[in-house]
Amino acid sequence: MTRPVKRSLTLRGHRTSVSLEDDFWRAFREIAEEKDIPINALAAEIDAERDLKAGLATAIRLYVLNHYRSKSAPS
Repeated sequence: MTRPVKRSLTLRGHRTSVSLEDDFWRAFREIAEEKDIPINALAAEIDAERDLKAGLATAIRLYVLNHYRSKSAPS
């Protein structure tokens, strides 16, 4: 298990950073590639939909978790 690492993103023209573990960062990038959108665009979507009580890094982790849970759910 790795410690969270600060990663830079640009959301609506503003630089920000999130602290994510390597596994979550890789999964986040894979999802963006799967959707064929830039990682900053996916981060902006997540940011726009998140509960403002939760930080962006938490929202990204939950998005990644829910993405893979929904893929493994029986149809």
